[in-house]
Amino acid sequence: MKENLINEDIKNNPQLNHKVTVIEKILSKNNKMADEIRSEFDKHQITCFNMMSSPGSGKTTTLENLADKLPYKFAVIEGDLETSRDADRIRNKGIWSFQLQTGRACHLDAGMVKNAMPHFPYENTEIAFIENVGNLVCPASYDVGAHYNMVFVSVPEGDDKIEKYPVMFRKADIVVITKCDMLEFFDFDVKRAKEAADKLKPGVPVVLLNNKTGEGLDEIINWISEKRKEHLKNLKDK
Repeated sequence: MKENLINEDIKNNPQLNHKVTVIEKILSKNNKMADEIRSEFDKHQITCFNMMSSPGSGKTTTLENLADKLPYKFAVIEGDLETSRDADRIRNKGIWSFQLQTGRACHLDAGMVKNAMPHFPYENTEIAFIENVGNLVCPASYDVGAHYNMVFVSVPEGDDKIEKYPVMFRKADIVVITKCDMLEFFDFDVKRAKEAADKLKPGVPVVLLNNKTGEGLDEIINWISEKRKEHLKNLKDK
């Protein structure tokens, strides 16, 4: 009923209808480019993960720690408004990284990611990570050519963020709760967060991560390995 009313409003409002048409065209063009990126990764049997979160949740630190333990050769495409600091951090761990600077854009899109593809080390990579711009809203709307989505939320942000930003968490193939070393200092209800994630995406795995001690990192590595095997099987079955 509600959807019918919205559609009727769009139909009866030419200006609104025009805006919707423009948005649909933009997303359609983006999705086509995303499919091209994904096909290129598939061609080289590379499994790609899109990492999304608010700023400062610990995505880059997680990648630094994965550099020491992940049993796969990986590369990183970094997205930030300005600077190459995160890419530099990854390179300092001996990992190839390409920095995308979005300027004012609050997200990566497939067109931006495509700029990194001519430089990508396909022949020496099994896993690709796209570290999206820190934002719990816009990145969820844009397919960037990844096979799986990893969504991070940190303890200091609060356990209510999953319910407050449902579009992002509905896209999650895994939810990682970071900075768990700070649980004793914040009123963060892990059970509530897990229930909220499961309500939005039934069955989604939720991992508690402490990047200081490494607790939870093996669980993430196991999940990445499972998805890697799943992806390769899907390619074989095509």
